[in-house]
Order: sequence, then C-alpha cells, then structure tokens
Amino acid sequence: MDVLVFGGTRFFGVCLVEKLLERGHKVTIATRGLTPDPFGDRVKRLVVDRGDEEGLASVFKEKEYDCICDNICYASKDVKRLLDVARCKRYILTSTMSVYPAQVWGTDMKEEKFNPLLYPLKWYERRDALYDETKRQAEAALFQVYADRNAAAVRFPYVIGREDYTKRLQFYVEHVLEQRPMYIDNLQDQMSFIPAEEAGGFLAWMVENQETGCFNAASDGTVSVAEILSYVEKKSAKKAVLDQDGEKAPYNGTDAYSINTQKAQKAGFHFRCLNDFLPELLDYYM
Repeated sequence: MDVLVFGGTRFFGVCLVEKLLERGHKVTIATRGLTPDPFGDRVKRLVVDRGDEEGLASVFKEKEYDCICDNICYASKDVKRLLDVARCKRYILTSTMSVYPAQVWGTDMKEEKFNPLLYPLKWYERRDALYDETKRQAEAALFQVYADRNAAAVRFPYVIGREDYTKRLQFYVEHVLEQRPMYIDNLQDQMSFIPAEEAGGFLAWMVENQETGCFNAASDGTVSVAEILSYVEKKSAKKAVLDQDGEKAPYNGTDAYSINTQKAQKAGFHFRCLNDFLPELLDYYM
C-alpha cells in the first residue's frame, strides 16, 4: 500500500513508519522539514505545513494515497483543510481518550460513550477551544462529512516510551532521584497507558485491516502514580518528596480512568500487559 503519514518524524509516529516499512508498504512522510528523521532513502518526503491551505492544495494536486495516517490533527478545520484537497482511499485519525466527556469519564470506557456522529459539529481551529473539545470536533468532522474516506479514529490514553518528548512520566522518576518536591493531586487514581511501539503497531494494523469507526487502544491493565513512585523508591532507595508547594506533576487533573479495548481485540489485535514493559521503561529513566 501507498501510505502517507503526518507526524512521522518523532515518538510513536516514528514507530508507525518503521512498522509500515517492515510490512513492505511504500511510505511518504509529510513534514515541515524542521525535524530530522531516521529513515534515509526508505521513505519519500513532502515538505508542507498542514495549516497552509494553498500549500496543501498545491502539494496534493496530482497525488493519491491508499491511506493517510494523521497523527497531528487537532481540530475540525485540520480535517477539512486536508481532506478537501488530499485524495485517499482510507483515512486514520489519531485521536485521544480526552474525547470522553466528564459525565461519562471513569473506568472501562467504551467507544460508544462518545459518538461523533451525534455531536454538534463546529469548524474549529486548534486555538478556538481546549484540546478535548477540538479533538471531539475533529472526530465529528471526519465521520459526519468525510466518512466516505473509509474513516477510522484511534483513541489513545497517555502514550509513553523512551523517546517521549513530553517527558511526563520521566518527570516523576527524576523528581524522586533528585529529591525535588512534587505536588500530585491524583496519587491513587488508576490510569491507562500504551507504549509508543504498540501505538505505532496498532496504527499500522489499522492501515492493513480496513476497520472503520472509533477504536480504543491501550495496554492491558492500569497503574497509579503511587505505584510508579513506589517502584522508583524501591529501586533508588530514595523517597518521593510530596509537597503542596512542589512542582505540579504532569498527570495532575486526570481522574481515575481506563478505556475498554474489547472492540480492537475482537477485531484481532492483542495488547501487551502494562506490567510487562513499564518496569523496564522506569529503569531506563533511572
């Protein structure tokens, strides 16, 4: 297949591209040309700013792809700008657990808890609303206006990994090791995660399996910040410094949650157990 990837130069986007190449697909990465990538001559590259409507139209004027994987779509106008000019047989939007609204937030959240077909569509730019709302609007635009593109949306929890540029998980490890005070407001809340390699692998699987609609994707099991800190404390023989006046932790504000992945598993994808890779990642940060 001929696959175009937006957001293929870092983190799980790199994992996605590697998986596609391993499986024999032709891959083009769309990039602004600012971030180097590790692929050499194994991929083609298009230099384009996805916020530039005229630039997108010019670049995609005579191109067509079997599938577009879009890891950097944040709002409904992002969907519109791209799909009004880019021809593709299939489109996969990287979405987020954050689309689930507060009234349904909790454990074992299933895809039907947020239905983008029933959500009032507004044409938003990323700056027009908070992240959770602009992502809901991106899904609404995709399924209400562009469902003919054989469309799918993948809802990830927090993605973690060695190359995580957000350094959110690393924050907790470093603060224990350096004895720096932290303020944590959800110490005991269980949360879902997925490693970057599995996130990329799931997206590559979606390219090949032609599933449509919304899919949750997360590793089996959950973990709390307290459990993460306990592991680091035991390995380092240092105690986490918790203080109301400490630096605010990056997962603050996230209440206990987990997302149900039965839909993806019934379709044939099997997720790793969180405990099989989390200790190794924490050891790497240490």
